[in-house]
Amino acid sequence: MSELGEKQRDKLEDDKFAFPEQRKEPLENASHVRNAIARFNQVEGVSDDDRDAAWKRIKSAAKKYDVEVNEK
Repeated sequence: MSELGEKQRDKLEDDKFAFPEQRKEPLENASHVRNAIARFNQVEGVSDDDRDAAWKRIKSAAKKYDVEVNEK
């Protein structure tokens, strides 16, 4: 996975994260989208509404970067 340095991550707009209020799980490329999917259930400190909204953002980013999403 391509890693974001602290400065790169800080420069990202909030809408580039699955969880923008917490700035968790960046969605900058296909690798990050796959990582966000894999770690989705591990994110702590978010509400069910945050999770629902994050899943929509993840699915949208997956479509943009041509990442296949299978809900389990």
